Amino acid sequence: MTPAIILLQQLGIVVQITEYEHDPNQRSYGDEAAAALGVEPDAVFKTLMVTLDHGSHAVGVVPVNATLDLKAIASAAGAKKATMTDPAVAERRSGYVLGGISPFGQKHLCPTFVDEWATALDVIHCSGGRRGLEIAVAPAVFAEVLDATFVPIAAWDHV
Repeated sequence: MTPAIILLQQLGIVVQITEYEHDPNQRSYGDEAAAALGVEPDAVFKTLMVTLDHGSHAVGVVPVNATLDLKAIASAAGAKKATMTDPAVAERRSGYVLGGISPFGQKHLCPTFVDEWATALDVIHCSGGRRGLEIAVAPAVFAEVLDATFVPIAAWDHV
């Protein structure tokens, strides 16, 4: 059990948990998760932490086949600029390792922004708190548990 799963279960939220054998040589955690789950990559979301120009942090949750639009998340967070948080800082602040950072159950809660694409899906998959562990929840759970805001923060490479 991870802090993410414990939190969701304590809140009485229905969560589907899927474990798969993580390949330690795999660097594209999201693609690996989509293949293991047998779902399209745009239904699997990655959790990314950014540092805003005033020194605070925010979390962006976007499909694994998209990138985080740093200008869009900065604007959504009321900042002028956002940069990707140093990986060691992201691990320390979230309490999870890269490739296993869940938006749920982080050590330090910060504003969370989920790409609006999530609202078109019945269920989205995201990390359950470690590599090889995915959870599936309704998009509304992000707003309910994290007070997340749904905004267009994904940059789609294939569009």
